[in-house]
Amino acid sequence: MSVPRPTLEHLPLPLLAMPMGTGGVGLAWRQAHHALGAPAAIGEVLLALTALLWLVVVGAQALRLLRHPQAVAAELRHPVRVAFGAAPTIGLMIVSAFLFPHAPALGAALWGVAVAGHLLLAMMLLRRVVAGRGDPAMLAPPLLIPLVGNILAPAFGPRMGFPELSWMMFGIGLLLWLAVLPLLLSRLFAGPALPPPLRPTLAILVAPPAVAALALEALTGRVDGFVLAFAGVALLVGAVLVSLADEIARVPFGLPWWGVTFPSAAFAVMLMVIAAPPWLAWAALIAATALTGWVAWRTLGAFRAGVFYRPEH
Repeated sequence: MSVPRPTLEHLPLPLLAMPMGTGGVGLAWRQAHHALGAPAAIGEVLLALTALLWLVVVGAQALRLLRHPQAVAAELRHPVRVAFGAAPTIGLMIVSAFLFPHAPALGAALWGVAVAGHLLLAMMLLRRVVAGRGDPAMLAPPLLIPLVGNILAPAFGPRMGFPELSWMMFGIGLLLWLAVLPLLLSRLFAGPALPPPLRPTLAILVAPPAVAALALEALTGRVDGFVLAFAGVALLVGAVLVSLADEIARVPFGLPWWGVTFPSAAFAVMLMVIAAPPWLAWAALIAATALTGWVAWRTLGAFRAGVFYRPEH
């Protein structure tokens, strides 16, 4: 079969989650340099590649929007894929955290742009729901990306000189997490069941408590009882996901597998921040790196095969 002629019309919106995954692993290796003595270059190289990847995937989607606005609009109407429209702002938060030690003014400016953009996107999605134009099918783990992604901002903001805004973002993200989580659990309890291709996105459930622990540590400057409380929730959810690893692993590769990457990296960072046993932190770091590497390799293979150049079935 010949490879279809490259076109941006069918470029999937979930590809925007790629910098979240690679950037999360980059931040995990940066943290490992301080907590576990890992080489500093690993994290910095991964984060630099993430910044380049962010420019490529966001630029491609922007060009797609200019050339094929109907195709982008159709994906934004999809109840699950619409959530990935907020992935670029989270990716930009990670890029800002990468740049801040090297170029503080630029890093802080990008953080501000990312926060403003993410708040706008979360508000638009929430407006859609409040106005009665939501869809029960939206109740899937990717919904946490635009709504609860606000919790990530305060993991970086206080060190950049934005403590007040970081507390506000933390409050928004925490409130939306506590509002959305029961709805997601209700669906998982009562149905309809998640379609098999979406099962890897269950890993997203570990991201909010893990990132909340990181954000509170950044906001308060210490690992206190509240940080440990969120870490305990993340550990419980992580244990559940590990117990389901065999079932999830049977799901064929698809773009929902990117939903495993950032949460696993955030979980590894959380373990290092709360000073978990080094063997456990190393295991989580290696697992997150291996998972992200495998997903990235399979995605590259799909690109080479022209999968993203033709309509999905």
